[in-house]
Amino acid sequence: MPFNHLGLDLALLPLITKKYEAPYPIQELAIPKIISGNDLLGIAKTGSGKTAAFVLPALMKTLSKPSKNRHIHTLVLVPTRELAVQVTEVFNYFEKALHDPIKIRAVYGGVSINPQMMDMNNVSILVATPGRLLELIEQKAVLISDCTLLIIDEADKLLNLGFHNEMNAIFDLLPIERQTLLFSATLSKDVSLISEKVCKNPEIIQVEEDKHVIDLITHSVYIVDEERKGPFLRYLIKTHDLKQVLIFTSSIQRADRVADKLRKNGIEASAIHSSKSQHARTETLQHFKKGKVRVLVATDLIARGIDIEYLPVVINYELPRSPKDYIHRIGRTGRADNPGEAITILTRDDLHHFNVILKKMNREAYFHDTNKIDLHGF
Repeated sequence: MPFNHLGLDLALLPLITKKYEAPYPIQELAIPKIISGNDLLGIAKTGSGKTAAFVLPALMKTLSKPSKNRHIHTLVLVPTRELAVQVTEVFNYFEKALHDPIKIRAVYGGVSINPQMMDMNNVSILVATPGRLLELIEQKAVLISDCTLLIIDEADKLLNLGFHNEMNAIFDLLPIERQTLLFSATLSKDVSLISEKVCKNPEIIQVEEDKHVIDLITHSVYIVDEERKGPFLRYLIKTHDLKQVLIFTSSIQRADRVADKLRKNGIEASAIHSSKSQHARTETLQHFKKGKVRVLVATDLIARGIDIEYLPVVINYELPRSPKDYIHRIGRTGRADNPGEAITILTRDDLHHFNVILKKMNREAYFHDTNKIDLHGF
């Protein structure tokens, strides 16, 4: 079904067709139901087009119901600062097509609250992390008692990061009569429970991962001794002439060490994680997207906030704790019908855990032994 049959404002279509050739499954299924006013539980993996699935109808609904000053009409809850910025960028992109402007803002912790408080006048759509939203409400900088559309994005990540209490506090302040949209990459028990609590007879949409999309990602595994991991990583980047590489580590300290070692060996690299200031994180991500930084070293906390359409390579320098985190990592590549490669560097002690991940994913990988590779000089 083409976009012009989904019930969207015709003014949006030129920008939509510029960005998408045709609707993704989550967009085709969700947009008409959202426009009709239904509550919705949407299960779709990161990178499946779900942001636009709620942004487009949300713009239409917000435009039809102007908000009073400091009274938010549409509230979007997200788990991380990076995702707040990313979602707001999508809103701003499509908002340009509308005849009447809508004020859209993102609020999150890690930066001064004062500029955010001063900027809440006449905001209609607010994208927020739970903690900062509650701080703004406590300061009476914003009110959500008139909110008619609540969107919870990456609900599974919000719950995994321990936002239960903050979310419950927010729910208590929202009006009973509202439309609620809940999106998640996975349908866990906690997500089901929160859906039962905040949604009224929701339409349930579960988009299975397209095998074609999965097949766009090649999985390569290199087995190395622990002391050879760093040199092998540098060998891989240099000899394969890898550009725009996203590397995942299991800790902030390791991310900093890997980035520092890469720079000392002539590879332009930056680390991005929760200990960095918001300004530093935003600037680093922009430099990476523009190609000013060749390698970005990241932790799992911000994995879902990194949205780059044509990222060619993701490297797991260390394994994540769970198959879900592995899927979110590699989901940064192989997007928008572009092929990608997921490279994992393993020690032999990691093999059992990695095989569990592959079994959960029902995937195979190409294993390479590296003992005969001369790493002298790397």
